Amino acid sequence: MALAMPNNKVAMLLVLCLFLIISSESRQLGTGNGKPSCDAVYAVQPDDSCTSVISDFGLDSDNFFSINPNINCDAIFVDQWLCIEGSA
Repeated sequence: MALAMPNNKVAMLLVLCLFLIISSESRQLGTGNGKPSCDAVYAVQPDDSCTSVISDFGLDSDNFFSINPNINCDAIFVDQWLCIEGSA
């Protein structure tokens, strides 16, 4: 009978099932590939800062930084492309 398995085998089977459920759910979140998707860009102008771009375009700062993952706000430069619309 399958229910007569020792406790450690049952526990291992339950852990494996839980792992598979969590793994399949996590693949369905976000864009699925772990990379941000950019739908619109903006070229930095003189005197722009991350804060001003976030404010000017009415962006959420968490979203801005997730769609611009490698940005260094202390070193943005004129004509640098910033993603202003997208998902991560």
